[in-house]
Amino acid sequence: MAELTALWEVGLPLAGAGGGLAYAKARAPRVYWSLVGLPVARVRFAVSYRATMDVCGLTVQPSRLRAFLVRNLARRIDVQPVPPKVRRVRGSSTGMRVTLRLPAGLEPADVIAASERLRHAWGVHSVAVVETRPGFVELRMTGYDVLRRVKMPRHRPAGPMTVPVALREDGTAFVRDYRKVPHALTLGANQSGKSMYLRNLIVELARLPVALVGIDCKRGVEQRRYAPRLSALAITPDEASGLLDALVDEMEDRFDLLSQHEAADIWDLPEDVRPVPIVLLVDEVAELFLVTGKKDEERRDRMVMQLIRLGQLARAAAIYLEICGQRFGSDLGKGATSLRAQLTGRVVHRVNDKQTADMGLGDIAPDAVAAVTAIPPDKPGVAVAGDSSGGWSRIRTPELSAEEASAVCAQYARLTPALPALAPYRPVVPTEAESAGPVPLVKPIPATD
Repeated sequence: MAELTALWEVGLPLAGAGGGLAYAKARAPRVYWSLVGLPVARVRFAVSYRATMDVCGLTVQPSRLRAFLVRNLARRIDVQPVPPKVRRVRGSSTGMRVTLRLPAGLEPADVIAASERLRHAWGVHSVAVVETRPGFVELRMTGYDVLRRVKMPRHRPAGPMTVPVALREDGTAFVRDYRKVPHALTLGANQSGKSMYLRNLIVELARLPVALVGIDCKRGVEQRRYAPRLSALAITPDEASGLLDALVDEMEDRFDLLSQHEAADIWDLPEDVRPVPIVLLVDEVAELFLVTGKKDEERRDRMVMQLIRLGQLARAAAIYLEICGQRFGSDLGKGATSLRAQLTGRVVHRVNDKQTADMGLGDIAPDAVAAVTAIPPDKPGVAVAGDSSGGWSRIRTPELSAEEASAVCAQYARLTPALPALAPYRPVVPTEAESAGPVPLVKPIPATD
Protein backbone atom coordinates (compact mmCIF):
# COMPACT_ATOMS: atom_id res chain seq x y z
CA MET A 1 0.00 0.00 0.00
CA ALA A 2 2.89 2.32 0.85
CA GLU A 3 4.44 1.61 -2.54
CA LEU A 4 1.20 2.52 -4.31
CA THR A 5 0.95 5.72 -2.31
CA ALA A 6 4.53 6.68 -3.18
CA LEU A 7 3.93 5.86 -6.85
CA TRP A 8 0.78 7.97 -6.80
CA GLU A 9 2.57 10.90 -5.15
CA VAL A 10 5.41 10.79 -7.68
CA GLY A 11 3.54 9.73 -10.80
CA LEU A 12 0.69 12.22 -10.56
CA PRO A 13 2.93 15.35 -10.61
CA LEU A 14 5.03 13.83 -13.42
CA ALA A 15 1.93 13.07 -15.47
CA GLY A 16 0.60 16.57 -14.83
CA ALA A 17 3.91 18.13 -15.86
CA GLY A 18 4.06 15.98 -18.98
CA GLY A 19 0.52 16.86 -19.93
CA GLY A 20 1.20 20.53 -19.31
CA LEU A 21 4.27 20.46 -21.54
CA ALA A 22 2.35 18.64 -24.27
CA TYR A 23 -0.41 21.24 -24.08
CA ALA A 24 2.15 24.06 -24.13
CA LYS A 25 3.88 22.58 -27.17
CA ALA A 26 0.62 22.58 -29.11
CA ARG A 27 -1.09 25.73 -27.81
CA ALA A 28 1.75 27.88 -26.39
CA PRO A 29 4.89 27.07 -28.38
CA ARG A 30 6.75 30.11 -27.01
CA VAL A 31 6.39 28.80 -23.45
CA TYR A 32 7.40 25.27 -24.45
CA TRP A 33 10.43 26.52 -26.35
CA SER A 34 11.59 28.70 -23.45
CA LEU A 35 11.18 25.90 -20.89
CA VAL A 36 12.29 22.82 -22.84
CA GLY A 37 13.31 23.51 -26.42
CA LEU A 38 15.91 26.21 -25.82
CA PRO A 39 17.91 24.38 -23.09
CA VAL A 40 17.94 21.19 -25.16
CA ALA A 41 18.99 23.06 -28.31
CA ARG A 42 21.83 24.86 -26.53
CA VAL A 43 23.19 21.62 -25.11
CA ARG A 44 22.90 19.87 -28.47
CA PHE A 45 24.62 22.79 -30.18
CA ALA A 46 27.50 22.91 -27.68
CA VAL A 47 28.12 19.16 -27.75
CA SER A 48 27.91 18.57 -31.51
CA TYR A 49 29.14 21.90 -32.92
CA ARG A 50 32.61 20.86 -34.09
CA ALA A 51 31.46 17.51 -35.49
CA THR A 52 28.49 19.09 -37.26
CA MET A 53 30.65 21.75 -38.90
CA ASP A 54 33.10 19.08 -40.02
CA VAL A 55 30.52 16.82 -41.68
CA CYS A 56 28.80 19.82 -43.27
CA GLY A 57 32.02 20.91 -44.94
CA LEU A 58 32.33 24.13 -42.95
CA THR A 59 35.88 23.60 -41.71
CA VAL A 60 39.21 24.65 -43.20
CA GLN A 61 42.76 23.53 -42.75
CA PRO A 62 44.54 25.42 -39.96
CA SER A 63 47.23 27.96 -40.68
CA ARG A 64 50.89 26.95 -40.60
CA LEU A 65 51.43 28.72 -37.30
CA ARG A 66 48.50 26.92 -35.68
CA ALA A 67 49.66 23.58 -37.04
CA PHE A 68 53.19 24.24 -35.74
CA LEU A 69 51.92 25.11 -32.25
CA VAL A 70 49.69 22.03 -32.10
CA ARG A 71 52.51 19.68 -33.11
CA ASN A 72 55.17 21.17 -30.84
CA LEU A 73 53.28 22.48 -27.81
CA ALA A 74 50.27 20.17 -27.65
CA ARG A 75 52.38 17.22 -28.86
CA ARG A 76 49.69 16.06 -31.27
CA ILE A 77 50.58 14.70 -34.67
CA ASP A 78 47.15 15.02 -36.24
CA VAL A 79 45.95 18.61 -36.69
CA GLN A 80 42.16 18.96 -36.71
CA PRO A 81 40.41 21.22 -39.27
CA VAL A 82 39.23 24.57 -37.91
CA PRO A 83 35.47 25.39 -37.78
CA PRO A 84 34.07 28.93 -37.55
CA LYS A 85 34.64 30.42 -34.11
CA VAL A 86 31.54 30.94 -31.98
CA ARG A 87 31.48 34.54 -30.78
CA ARG A 88 28.07 34.79 -29.17
CA VAL A 89 25.04 32.61 -28.40
CA ARG A 90 21.72 34.25 -27.53
CA GLY A 91 18.39 32.66 -26.80
CA SER A 92 14.95 34.16 -27.37
CA SER A 93 11.30 33.21 -27.04
CA THR A 94 11.25 32.04 -30.67
CA GLY A 95 14.69 30.55 -31.26
CA MET A 96 18.41 31.02 -30.88
CA ARG A 97 20.98 33.27 -32.51
CA VAL A 98 24.64 32.36 -32.94
CA THR A 99 27.31 34.76 -34.18
CA LEU A 100 30.18 33.06 -36.02
CA ARG A 101 33.59 34.39 -37.06
CA LEU A 102 34.44 32.79 -40.39
CA PRO A 103 38.01 31.55 -40.85
CA ALA A 104 40.01 32.31 -43.98
CA GLY A 105 38.70 30.15 -46.81
CA LEU A 106 35.01 30.25 -45.90
CA GLU A 107 32.40 32.74 -47.12
CA PRO A 108 28.76 33.34 -46.09
CA ALA A 109 27.54 31.51 -49.19
CA ASP A 110 29.11 28.29 -47.86
CA VAL A 111 27.14 28.56 -44.62
CA ILE A 112 23.94 29.45 -46.48
CA ALA A 113 24.31 26.33 -48.67
CA ALA A 114 24.60 24.16 -45.55
CA SER A 115 21.73 25.78 -43.61
CA GLU A 116 19.32 22.91 -44.29
CA ARG A 117 21.83 20.36 -43.01
CA LEU A 118 22.45 22.45 -39.90
CA ARG A 119 18.69 22.58 -39.29
CA HIS A 120 18.41 18.80 -39.22
CA ALA A 121 21.59 18.34 -37.20
CA TRP A 122 20.47 20.61 -34.36
CA GLY A 123 16.76 19.74 -34.50
CA VAL A 124 15.38 23.24 -35.02
CA HIS A 125 12.60 24.40 -37.32
CA SER A 126 14.67 26.66 -39.58
CA VAL A 127 18.12 28.20 -39.88
CA ALA A 128 18.60 31.54 -41.63
CA VAL A 129 22.08 32.91 -42.30
CA VAL A 130 22.65 36.69 -42.25
CA GLU A 131 25.95 38.42 -42.90
CA THR A 132 26.31 41.04 -40.16
CA ARG A 133 29.68 42.46 -41.23
CA PRO A 134 32.69 41.23 -43.25
CA GLY A 135 33.89 37.96 -41.80
CA PHE A 136 30.92 37.49 -39.46
CA VAL A 137 27.59 35.71 -39.98
CA GLU A 138 24.63 35.17 -37.69
CA LEU A 139 22.70 31.91 -37.57
CA ARG A 140 19.08 32.76 -36.79
CA MET A 141 17.41 29.55 -35.65
CA THR A 142 13.71 29.19 -34.88
CA GLY A 143 12.56 26.45 -32.59
CA TYR A 144 9.04 26.15 -34.03
CA ASP A 145 6.90 27.39 -36.89
CA VAL A 146 6.42 31.04 -35.96
CA LEU A 147 4.26 31.60 -39.05
CA ARG A 148 1.58 29.18 -37.88
CA ARG A 149 0.27 31.70 -35.36
CA VAL A 150 1.63 35.13 -36.09
CA LYS A 151 2.55 37.25 -33.08
CA MET A 152 4.44 40.42 -33.89
CA PRO A 153 7.51 41.31 -31.81
CA ARG A 154 7.04 43.89 -29.09
CA HIS A 155 9.95 45.99 -30.31
CA ARG A 156 8.77 48.35 -33.02
CA PRO A 157 11.25 49.80 -35.50
CA ALA A 158 11.93 53.51 -35.27
CA GLY A 159 11.88 55.86 -38.23
CA PRO A 160 9.75 58.54 -39.87
CA MET A 161 8.61 56.20 -42.67
CA THR A 162 9.20 52.78 -41.14
CA VAL A 163 6.31 50.41 -40.38
CA PRO A 164 6.20 46.70 -39.42
CA VAL A 165 3.81 44.79 -41.66
CA ALA A 166 4.42 41.06 -41.20
CA LEU A 167 6.50 38.45 -39.38
CA ARG A 168 9.49 36.74 -40.98
CA GLU A 169 10.10 33.04 -40.54
CA ASP A 170 13.17 33.82 -38.39
CA GLY A 171 10.99 35.58 -35.80
CA THR A 172 11.89 39.15 -36.78
CA ALA A 173 9.51 41.76 -38.14
CA PHE A 174 9.23 42.41 -41.86
CA VAL A 175 9.47 46.17 -42.13
CA ARG A 176 8.52 48.56 -44.90
CA ASP A 177 11.08 51.35 -44.81
CA TYR A 178 9.99 53.78 -47.49
CA ARG A 179 13.19 55.79 -47.34
CA LYS A 180 15.21 52.69 -48.26
CA VAL A 181 12.66 50.94 -50.49
CA PRO A 182 10.35 53.69 -51.79
CA HIS A 183 8.18 51.63 -54.17
CA ALA A 184 6.91 48.07 -53.92
CA LEU A 185 4.84 45.50 -55.82
CA THR A 186 2.52 43.06 -54.04
CA LEU A 187 0.99 40.14 -55.93
CA GLY A 188 -1.42 37.41 -54.91
CA ALA A 189 -4.40 35.40 -56.07
CA ASN A 190 -7.88 35.54 -54.54
CA GLN A 191 -7.94 34.40 -50.90
CA SER A 192 -4.13 34.46 -50.75
CA GLY A 193 -3.85 37.14 -48.06
CA LYS A 194 -2.95 40.06 -50.33
CA SER A 195 -5.81 42.19 -49.00
CA MET A 196 -4.80 41.31 -45.43
CA TYR A 197 -1.26 42.51 -46.17
CA LEU A 198 -2.56 45.80 -47.55
CA ARG A 199 -4.91 46.13 -44.58
CA ASN A 200 -2.05 45.80 -42.08
CA LEU A 201 0.01 48.25 -44.08
CA ILE A 202 -2.77 50.87 -44.07
CA VAL A 203 -3.33 50.47 -40.33
CA GLU A 204 0.36 51.02 -39.58
CA LEU A 205 0.59 53.98 -41.95
CA ALA A 206 -2.56 55.50 -40.45
CA ARG A 207 -0.67 56.11 -37.21
CA LEU A 208 1.99 58.20 -38.97
CA PRO A 209 1.75 61.81 -40.18
CA VAL A 210 1.50 60.85 -43.85
CA ALA A 211 -1.06 61.35 -46.60
CA LEU A 212 -2.71 58.16 -47.85
CA VAL A 213 -4.02 58.19 -51.42
CA GLY A 214 -6.05 55.25 -52.72
CA ILE A 215 -6.93 53.95 -56.17
CA ASP A 216 -9.55 51.20 -56.08
CA CYS A 217 -11.25 50.81 -59.44
CA LYS A 218 -13.62 48.18 -58.04
CA ARG A 219 -15.91 51.05 -57.05
CA GLY A 220 -14.01 51.36 -53.79
CA VAL A 221 -15.18 48.10 -52.23
CA GLU A 222 -11.79 47.60 -50.56
CA GLN A 223 -10.57 51.10 -49.71
CA ARG A 224 -13.78 53.07 -49.13
CA ARG A 225 -13.91 51.86 -45.54
CA TYR A 226 -10.61 53.67 -44.93
CA ALA A 227 -12.05 57.02 -46.13
CA PRO A 228 -11.59 58.88 -42.82
CA ARG A 229 -7.82 58.45 -43.16
CA LEU A 230 -7.53 58.94 -46.96
CA SER A 231 -6.56 62.30 -48.41
CA ALA A 232 -7.81 61.21 -51.85
CA LEU A 233 -9.63 58.23 -53.34
CA ALA A 234 -10.35 57.25 -56.94
CA ILE A 235 -12.88 54.48 -57.59
CA THR A 236 -13.12 54.54 -61.41
CA PRO A 237 -10.49 54.60 -64.18
CA ASP A 238 -11.49 58.15 -65.11
CA GLU A 239 -11.01 59.33 -61.53
CA ALA A 240 -7.74 57.41 -61.33
CA SER A 241 -6.43 59.19 -64.42
CA GLY A 242 -7.23 62.59 -62.95
CA LEU A 243 -5.77 61.65 -59.56
CA LEU A 244 -2.50 60.51 -61.13
CA ASP A 245 -2.27 63.78 -63.04
CA ALA A 246 -2.77 65.66 -59.77
CA LEU A 247 -0.04 63.62 -58.08
CA VAL A 248 2.40 64.39 -60.90
CA ASP A 249 1.57 68.10 -60.55
CA GLU A 250 2.16 67.83 -56.81
CA MET A 251 5.51 66.14 -57.48
CA GLU A 252 6.58 68.94 -59.80
CA ASP A 253 5.61 71.57 -57.23
CA ARG A 254 7.73 69.77 -54.66
CA PHE A 255 10.67 69.72 -57.08
CA ASP A 256 10.34 73.51 -57.35
CA LEU A 257 10.49 73.69 -53.56
CA LEU A 258 13.59 71.50 -53.47
CA SER A 259 15.23 73.63 -56.10
CA GLN A 260 14.60 76.80 -54.08
CA HIS A 261 16.26 75.31 -50.98
CA GLU A 262 18.98 73.43 -52.95
CA ALA A 263 17.96 70.13 -51.32
CA ALA A 264 18.26 66.62 -52.73
CA ASP A 265 14.99 65.40 -51.23
CA ILE A 266 12.34 66.69 -48.85
CA TRP A 267 14.05 65.12 -45.81
CA ASP A 268 16.81 67.72 -46.23
CA LEU A 269 14.28 70.54 -45.92
CA PRO A 270 13.54 72.34 -42.64
CA GLU A 271 10.55 70.92 -40.81
CA ASP A 272 8.53 74.12 -41.12
CA VAL A 273 8.56 73.95 -44.95
CA ARG A 274 8.74 70.18 -45.41
CA PRO A 275 5.65 68.79 -47.21
CA VAL A 276 3.91 65.74 -45.86
CA PRO A 277 4.91 62.35 -47.38
CA ILE A 278 2.37 60.68 -49.67
CA VAL A 279 1.78 56.94 -50.06
CA LEU A 280 -0.21 55.89 -53.14
CA LEU A 281 -2.05 52.59 -52.65
CA VAL A 282 -3.24 50.93 -55.88
CA ASP A 283 -5.53 48.01 -55.07
CA GLU A 284 -5.74 46.29 -58.49
CA VAL A 285 -3.21 47.56 -60.99
CA ALA A 286 -4.61 45.48 -63.87
CA GLU A 287 -7.72 47.67 -63.92
CA LEU A 288 -5.53 50.58 -64.98
CA PHE A 289 -4.12 48.63 -67.94
CA LEU A 290 -7.25 46.94 -69.30
CA VAL A 291 -9.32 48.73 -71.94
CA THR A 292 -12.58 47.87 -73.68
CA GLY A 293 -11.99 49.82 -76.87
CA LYS A 294 -9.71 52.22 -78.70
CA LYS A 295 -11.30 55.22 -77.00
CA ASP A 296 -9.85 54.02 -73.67
CA GLU A 297 -6.32 53.41 -74.97
CA GLU A 298 -5.29 57.06 -74.71
CA ARG A 299 -6.41 57.21 -71.09
CA ARG A 300 -4.64 53.93 -70.33
CA ASP A 301 -1.37 55.07 -71.91
CA ARG A 302 -1.49 58.32 -69.98
CA MET A 303 -2.11 56.59 -66.64
CA VAL A 304 0.74 54.14 -67.21
CA MET A 305 3.05 56.96 -68.23
CA GLN A 306 2.20 58.91 -65.08
CA LEU A 307 2.79 55.85 -62.89
CA ILE A 308 6.19 55.30 -64.50
CA ARG A 309 7.07 58.96 -63.97
CA LEU A 310 6.13 58.68 -60.31
CA GLY A 311 8.19 55.52 -59.98
CA GLN A 312 11.24 57.14 -61.55
CA LEU A 313 11.16 60.56 -59.91
CA ALA A 314 8.83 60.66 -56.92
CA ARG A 315 11.21 59.25 -54.30
CA ALA A 316 12.92 62.62 -53.80
CA ALA A 317 9.49 64.24 -53.43
CA ALA A 318 8.45 61.65 -50.80
CA ILE A 319 5.68 60.18 -52.95
CA TYR A 320 5.78 56.41 -52.58
CA LEU A 321 3.99 53.67 -54.53
CA GLU A 322 2.33 50.50 -53.24
CA ILE A 323 1.13 48.59 -56.29
CA CYS A 324 -1.04 45.51 -55.71
CA GLY A 325 -2.60 43.03 -58.10
CA GLN A 326 -3.55 39.43 -58.79
CA ARG A 327 -1.67 39.16 -62.06
CA PHE A 328 1.22 41.17 -63.38
CA GLY A 329 3.06 40.56 -66.61
CA SER A 330 4.06 41.99 -69.94
CA ASP A 331 0.74 40.79 -71.39
CA LEU A 332 -1.02 43.60 -69.49
CA GLY A 333 0.16 46.01 -72.12
CA LYS A 334 2.73 48.62 -72.95
CA GLY A 335 4.60 49.97 -69.97
CA ALA A 336 4.05 47.06 -67.56
CA THR A 337 7.68 45.94 -67.62
CA SER A 338 8.95 49.51 -67.29
CA LEU A 339 6.72 50.06 -64.27
CA ARG A 340 7.87 46.84 -62.64
CA ALA A 341 11.50 47.92 -62.98
CA GLN A 342 10.79 50.91 -60.72
CA LEU A 343 9.25 48.79 -57.94
CA THR A 344 12.16 47.66 -55.79
CA GLY A 345 10.28 45.88 -53.04
CA ARG A 346 8.50 42.64 -53.96
CA VAL A 347 6.00 40.61 -51.94
CA VAL A 348 4.37 37.65 -53.68
CA HIS A 349 1.60 35.56 -52.09
CA ARG A 350 0.15 32.39 -53.54
CA VAL A 351 -0.43 32.94 -57.26
CA ASN A 352 -2.37 31.08 -59.93
CA ASP A 353 0.48 30.67 -62.40
CA LYS A 354 4.26 30.47 -62.35
CA GLN A 355 4.57 33.37 -64.80
CA THR A 356 3.23 35.81 -62.20
CA ALA A 357 5.77 34.53 -59.66
CA ASP A 358 8.50 34.98 -62.27
CA MET A 359 7.39 38.54 -62.97
CA GLY A 360 7.33 39.29 -59.25
CA LEU A 361 10.59 37.71 -58.08
CA GLY A 362 12.33 36.14 -61.06
CA ASP A 363 14.38 39.23 -61.90
CA ILE A 364 15.68 39.86 -58.35
CA ALA A 365 15.61 36.48 -56.53
CA PRO A 366 15.19 33.51 -58.93
CA ASP A 367 15.48 30.99 -56.07
CA ALA A 368 12.37 32.46 -54.46
CA VAL A 369 10.07 31.49 -57.34
CA ALA A 370 9.99 27.85 -56.22
CA ALA A 371 9.11 28.96 -52.68
CA VAL A 372 6.14 30.96 -54.00
CA THR A 373 4.73 28.05 -55.99
CA ALA A 374 5.00 25.86 -52.87
CA ILE A 375 2.71 28.06 -50.73
CA PRO A 376 -0.35 25.92 -49.86
CA PRO A 377 -3.90 27.29 -50.26
CA ASP A 378 -4.74 26.60 -46.60
CA LYS A 379 -2.21 29.17 -45.33
CA PRO A 380 -3.50 32.60 -46.39
CA GLY A 381 -1.18 35.45 -45.59
CA VAL A 382 2.01 33.49 -46.21
CA ALA A 383 4.16 35.23 -48.81
CA VAL A 384 7.72 35.52 -50.06
CA ALA A 385 9.39 38.92 -49.74
CA GLY A 386 12.41 39.74 -51.86
CA ASP A 387 14.63 42.72 -52.47
CA SER A 388 17.08 43.88 -55.10
CA SER A 389 20.04 42.39 -53.20
CA GLY A 390 18.90 38.87 -54.11
CA GLY A 391 17.82 37.92 -50.60
CA TRP A 392 14.34 36.64 -49.79
CA SER A 393 12.38 35.26 -46.85
CA ARG A 394 8.96 33.86 -46.03
CA ILE A 395 6.62 36.17 -44.17
CA ARG A 396 3.06 36.13 -42.88
CA THR A 397 0.80 39.00 -41.91
CA PRO A 398 -1.18 38.89 -38.66
CA GLU A 399 -4.92 38.44 -38.96
CA LEU A 400 -6.79 41.74 -38.95
CA SER A 401 -10.47 42.20 -39.70
CA ALA A 402 -11.81 44.94 -41.95
CA GLU A 403 -13.82 46.35 -39.05
CA GLU A 404 -10.71 46.69 -36.89
CA ALA A 405 -8.81 48.40 -39.72
CA SER A 406 -11.71 50.78 -40.32
CA ALA A 407 -11.86 51.63 -36.61
CA VAL A 408 -8.14 52.47 -36.56
CA CYS A 409 -8.52 54.73 -39.59
CA ALA A 410 -11.41 56.54 -37.91
CA GLN A 411 -9.40 56.85 -34.69
CA TYR A 412 -6.50 58.56 -36.47
CA ALA A 413 -8.63 60.61 -38.85
CA ARG A 414 -7.27 63.77 -37.22
CA LEU A 415 -3.88 63.03 -38.84
CA THR A 416 -5.34 63.18 -42.35
CA PRO A 417 -3.64 66.11 -44.13
CA ALA A 418 -5.59 68.28 -46.55
CA LEU A 419 -3.62 68.64 -49.79
CA PRO A 420 -5.02 71.39 -52.06
CA ALA A 421 -3.88 69.59 -55.22
CA LEU A 422 -5.87 66.49 -54.21
CA ALA A 423 -8.90 68.27 -52.76
CA PRO A 424 -11.28 67.31 -55.65
CA TYR A 425 -10.67 63.64 -54.85
CA ARG A 426 -11.07 63.83 -51.07
CA PRO A 427 -13.60 61.13 -50.11
CA VAL A 428 -16.79 62.19 -48.36
CA VAL A 429 -16.91 60.83 -44.83
CA PRO A 430 -20.46 60.50 -43.44
CA THR A 431 -21.07 61.94 -40.00
CA GLU A 432 -22.45 59.87 -37.14
CA ALA A 433 -25.95 61.30 -37.69
CA GLU A 434 -25.88 60.41 -41.38
CA SER A 435 -24.61 56.92 -40.71
CA ALA A 436 -27.33 56.34 -38.11
CA GLY A 437 -30.04 57.07 -40.65
CA PRO A 438 -32.55 59.92 -41.31
CA VAL A 439 -34.05 61.75 -38.34
CA PRO A 440 -37.88 61.47 -38.23
CA LEU A 441 -39.66 64.78 -38.79
CA VAL A 442 -42.76 63.87 -36.72
CA LYS A 443 -42.32 63.23 -33.05
CA PRO A 444 -44.10 60.00 -32.11
CA ILE A 445 -46.90 60.28 -29.52
CA PRO A 446 -46.98 57.43 -27.01
CA ALA A 447 -50.20 55.44 -26.88
CA THR A 448 -52.34 55.80 -23.74
CA ASP A 449 -55.04 53.61 -22.30
